[in-house]
Amino acid sequence: MLLGSLMDEAERLLAQEIHPTVIAHGYQLGMEKALEVLNELAITVDFDDQETLTKIADTAMTGKSIEAIKEKASSIVVDAVRQVATRTNSGTYIVDEDDVKIKKQIGETMHDAELVRGVIIDKKRVFEQMPAKVTDAKVALIAQPLEVTKTQVKSKIKITTSDQMKAFSEQERESLRKLAEAIVAAGANVVLCQKGIADAVQYYLAKHGVYAIEDVKEDDMKFAAKALCGTIVNKPEELNATTLGHAEEAGELPDTDLTVISGCDNPKAVTILLRGTSQLLVDELERAVYDAARVVQDAIEDGKFVVGGGSVETELQMRIRDYAATFGGRVQLAIEAFSNAFEVIPRTLAENSGFDPIDKVVALKKVHADGKKYAGLNVYTGEVVDMQEAGVIEPQRVKTQAIKSGTETAMLLVRVDDMMVTQPGKGPMGAE
Repeated sequence: MLLGSLMDEAERLLAQEIHPTVIAHGYQLGMEKALEVLNELAITVDFDDQETLTKIADTAMTGKSIEAIKEKASSIVVDAVRQVATRTNSGTYIVDEDDVKIKKQIGETMHDAELVRGVIIDKKRVFEQMPAKVTDAKVALIAQPLEVTKTQVKSKIKITTSDQMKAFSEQERESLRKLAEAIVAAGANVVLCQKGIADAVQYYLAKHGVYAIEDVKEDDMKFAAKALCGTIVNKPEELNATTLGHAEEAGELPDTDLTVISGCDNPKAVTILLRGTSQLLVDELERAVYDAARVVQDAIEDGKFVVGGGSVETELQMRIRDYAATFGGRVQLAIEAFSNAFEVIPRTLAENSGFDPIDKVVALKKVHADGKKYAGLNVYTGEVVDMQEAGVIEPQRVKTQAIKSGTETAMLLVRVDDMMVTQPGKGPMGAE
């Protein structure tokens, strides 16, 4: 949106025969001033400030069709991101967005969304005789198949008697039984296997009350290892107390094909389970939660936020216009044009909310001229209020990125246009 407004202003300047180089220079100066003012307007947020972080998530979800559970969803998002954040030596925090997984499931209502401190896998238990639920879960993460290993060398076994056949089958069963016994001996009562599990192994595990899943995706295995604080091993013989993952419980989610392993102690990967009565609804909820998670991540990593409601853009427009007055010549016009581009944000907010954009933009400018730098438009009532008090806030990084990318792209387009106009052209087939 900002880019489009900057290009409109640039087109107006070009119509006044102001050179593209001057426009680009003015935009560069305007961007530098905008980022400086933005830093002045930024407010510090602490990692433990749950209330402020929840308001940031809430703002990101505004306008999406999930108003009924926005408060609950915001709280879930903040809890999820804070759980996986890692504190650095310098005292700041970093968050890997891949450590928060969003899982959708049709059924129930949006209000049944929850934060699972663990992992959800798109698989049911491999054998119906296994327990449907296990408490105090000790999870074995095994990469190799729990089956009789096939050799790389082609060979044939000649069996001539029934006794030989019986002995061969018995040896195979014994090998499979040892695989199951190694798992049970390690203390595991849940198995996540990246490959297949032989029927005999399934039977032995079921007898000992072990819940097992086969053919788990590699990404899910790695995520589970992080969430459960466990280690992926190649063979059951490598299992021990230190390699097992731990959780309060593991089992199938009723009426679904999902396995939920939850209640992990201080997990470094978590899952947000979204429910809804239709695919359209859970998709919309997913988009809202994803956007909220990203802005909360930005706020935690940067430790700063700014207010919304067109407040920042109005303040930037007025401050940069004053800054333009300190320059002479045509570059002043370019900086003024840059400042005017910010008006598109509060104007669009007013239009989309059903209010007269001219009246609301004028009202915003008047209040900001009186020194109320956090004043913005309440999109529900049309009133100009303090956005910090109203809780309409968002990460500083979002505004910074919008200003940088919008300005740099506009400058590039203006310069490219200049090159295309000033270069001598040729007609078809190289004719002058």
